[in-house]
Amino acid sequence: MEHFDASLSTYFKALLGPRDTRVKGWFLLDNYIPTFICSIIYLLIVWLGPKYMKNRQPFSCRGILVVYNLGLTLLSLYMFCELVSGVWESKYNFFCQGTRSAGESDMKIIRVLWWYYFSKLIEFMDTFFFILRKNNHQITVLHVYHHASMLNIWWFVMNWVPCGHSYFGATLNSFIHVLMYSYYGLSSVPSMRPYLWWKKYITQGQLLQFVLTIIQTSCGVIWPCAFPLGWLYFQIGYMVSLIALFTNFYIQTYNKKGASRRKDHLKDHQNGSVTAVNGHTNSFSSQENHVKPRKQRKD
Repeated sequence: MEHFDASLSTYFKALLGPRDTRVKGWFLLDNYIPTFICSIIYLLIVWLGPKYMKNRQPFSCRGILVVYNLGLTLLSLYMFCELVSGVWESKYNFFCQGTRSAGESDMKIIRVLWWYYFSKLIEFMDTFFFILRKNNHQITVLHVYHHASMLNIWWFVMNWVPCGHSYFGATLNSFIHVLMYSYYGLSSVPSMRPYLWWKKYITQGQLLQFVLTIIQTSCGVIWPCAFPLGWLYFQIGYMVSLIALFTNFYIQTYNKKGASRRKDHLKDHQNGSVTAVNGHTNSFSSQENHVKPRKQRKD
């Protein structure tokens, strides 16, 4: 295993250049294998989980979901505030910012972006809750692609470009996740459901963040600085793929014909009802409306 890891590190160095030594020794960052294994386990659970649950009763998970969504809301809010303040204090350049241009101030950004990377591992639980609650129609290609790819991409980002121009997409995404996970958490409380009006705008916000990230990343290509161009080109390509998938999802969900085709699945409220957010829909009410044929187990 050590020989394999050494060979892998040599390959990455030849392909991407030397790693950023400021994150040496940080949890999960020294070795790519744990991140890769976590991703493989995630994909195996996505494949085998629904088969395991096929002839079993769905779990409610309501109490756990409230705590889970509240925790991710607070973590996302922390990351957003810290990134905004760090960028302001470091006087980051919007058009292009190198990875070693702000001295010690860069370390604040690096520390927050490590939490951003780690949050992508935590968010695997989104999918696991779908499986436990037997909401398998919500495990879409977009959902799995987005969750599985982000953890791996950010391992590489943290090892090679852990600050500088990398901050922008993470900052926007953290803000969107504040809105998204707060919606999920509040929708878990029945008395709050009539007051939740912003689900449609979350997906619009996600599309907007991808467009803004492409614009800001393109600035680094047009007016280059000490930030590797290859990473900028990769980010633009990845954002284009997300725009294509999210746009298709948005049209399928909110288009009149698409909505009528899905009216048996689409109810109101994420993490318990169908909500077109982050490439999936979720439904408490879809389970609650079928209490007769199948009783939910309490977790």
